[in-house]
Amino acid sequence: MLFLVAALMLLGVVLGTVAHAPLTFTVVAAAVVAAWLGVFAIRERLGRRRGPSTN
Repeated sequence: MLFLVAALMLLGVVLGTVAHAPLTFTVVAAAVVAAWLGVFAIRERLGRRRGPSTN
């Protein structure tokens, strides 16, 4: 429950910041986050196909 409260507070801070940022900065930041999430998803998908590592 505490995690949910902290996440909502952080979301409020981030959305408040984005509301005052210029539109171009917001679009660039959104594109960077989307690219990062895309790379993460691809790495996760490829990692599951290969199986667990044996380190």
